[in-house]
Amino acid sequence: MSEKHVVKTPSLLDSLTPIIVMIALLTAAVSFFSDNSSYGPNQIALLLSAGVAIIIGLKNGNSWVGIEKAITNGISISLGAVLILLAVGSLIGTWLLAGTVPTLIYYGLNILNPAWFYAATCIICGLVSMAIGSSWTTAATIGVALLAVANGLGLDPAITAGAVISGAYFGDKISPLSETTNLAPAVAGSELFDHIRYMLYTTLPSIATALILFVILGFNEDVAGTTENALALNQLLDKHFDISVFNLVPLVILLALAVKRMPAFLAVSLGAIAGAIWAMLFQQEFIMSLAAEMPNVDELDGLRAFVLSFVSTEVWANITVVWTAFFDGVSVSSDSEMLNSLLSRGGMAGMLNTVWLIICALTFGAVLEHLGMLRKIMESILAGAKSVGGLITSTVATCIGTNVITADQYMAIVMPGRMYKEEYERRGLDPVVLSRTLEDSGTLTSPLIPWNTCGAYMYSVLAVNPLEYIFYCFFNLINPVLACIYGYAGYKIKMLATKVA
Repeated sequence: MSEKHVVKTPSLLDSLTPIIVMIALLTAAVSFFSDNSSYGPNQIALLLSAGVAIIIGLKNGNSWVGIEKAITNGISISLGAVLILLAVGSLIGTWLLAGTVPTLIYYGLNILNPAWFYAATCIICGLVSMAIGSSWTTAATIGVALLAVANGLGLDPAITAGAVISGAYFGDKISPLSETTNLAPAVAGSELFDHIRYMLYTTLPSIATALILFVILGFNEDVAGTTENALALNQLLDKHFDISVFNLVPLVILLALAVKRMPAFLAVSLGAIAGAIWAMLFQQEFIMSLAAEMPNVDELDGLRAFVLSFVSTEVWANITVVWTAFFDGVSVSSDSEMLNSLLSRGGMAGMLNTVWLIICALTFGAVLEHLGMLRKIMESILAGAKSVGGLITSTVATCIGTNVITADQYMAIVMPGRMYKEEYERRGLDPVVLSRTLEDSGTLTSPLIPWNTCGAYMYSVLAVNPLEYIFYCFFNLINPVLACIYGYAGYKIKMLATKVA
């Protein structure tokens, strides 16, 4: 009779080794490749770290078939995010072509005062995100435009990105339309609106502190010459685009679809299509200028030349330029390097590196979860949590660690939520304490990690490295710390009427 196959539980050393390797390799990647570390080096670091975990897992008796299946399942959870990423790439491309983003920049340069710009950016993104329940959509639309305005005013893009993310995640966090705001109470066992009301105790002081810091930074900016820069950029925008309030219709359509709770992929895709239609209706001069830089119809051979001989030059230009905006974005060639850098972006192709990073990060996280390494680490953390403050701090640390390791904010809510739920009940804590803590840490720290799906996404749409903007995401940094302080102080810690035995 064959001996039963035994799989050993990983030791704490087994579990920590791949993480230590990952930290060392990612540090080396940043040291050797600087800002380009996310364009390949980080991916290799994550895959090598996953390889170390796999070797340890095989040593402990796990099968390769099981590990491979776990990797496949782990990657599959990101497919929805990947589709949204690709749709956002198309949306940015068509909105640039339609004049939607240029119009937002144009009006923003006229309205926003440089001294108040960072705080205003945070407030605007917060309001939009609260209305639609999506930090991602807010960053990809309003956030992109505000970054361009900051560049036009000569303001710091890293601080601006921090303000965009702070506002977007504040609005997302307290919106009943947000996925994470619904997920956290579902995992913890609390009620949605009780959860939102209870979050306000940590959320409002955090955003108020963040706004004060953004005001201070704004008034300390050297804004000399910003009026001249803004005027010069607006003249360039007016020269290349037909600037009109009607160009904002695609944005209105997208916001309306988001408020109606249409799935993000469908809403963003329809927003991109609306941008393409609007471009053909209102930006013919710009489309023709881009088409002039493409291969001439007369120089084409074979089937393409035959087909194109049946359509006019205008039709050919519209089809070619708009189609290109969907997959490769817009490339502006003007005498102004600033205008070229601001408006030459977008397209699905621009998101492919982010997709690569997400797949590699989720591979690493899936391996550690399947091999039981994450649970081992979490159990070790929980063993040291004796007080309520210690328990909340352990939850915060676990959520942040899960964001780092699994590269997914949903995993950073679900895994710690499942693990700590029983312990919170045993200590007589109301479920809203757990659900609030999951959001204070799991949701808010996700965009601060470059290889996390949220961090990679923000890098793609805002074009600012998370390692640069992390220091200015004041709301995202303050809120987890405040959650721990409340825990140790016993402030606003709701107890159950009857403690669970």
